[in-house]
Amino acid sequence: QVQVVESGGGLVQAGGSLRLSCAASGRLFTIKPMGWYRQAPGKQRELVADITSGGSTTYEDSVKGRFTISRDSGKNTVYLQMNSLKPEDTAVYYCNVHWRVGASDFNYWGQGTQVTVSS
Repeated sequence: QVQVVESGGGLVQAGGSLRLSCAASGRLFTIKPMGWYRQAPGKQRELVADITSGGSTTYEDSVKGRFTISRDSGKNTVYLQMNSLKPEDTAVYYCNVHWRVGASDFNYWGQGTQVTVSS
């Protein structure tokens, strides 16, 4: 099995910063693509940022220039540095590790960490 554990959420004022951390462990064997998602009350879960095993990144448009996803070299550990936070960034943030083998997709999620941005 695979375990995914996030940390680093909290309460911050608008304009402030937070750094989320995520570690995936278990039957992974190789470095996997990982991502951060978020879900605000009454909304669907959305992709915030993703990073491949090689370090290529993608971002949701509203966080470009404010958030940075990174990973430790050679590890299934990722971070999300969030700067210039806005109240609309308030959500539960989930870490995801994912990969495909043939036609089969594998997805594992963390328990989520709350990020609250006050105005």
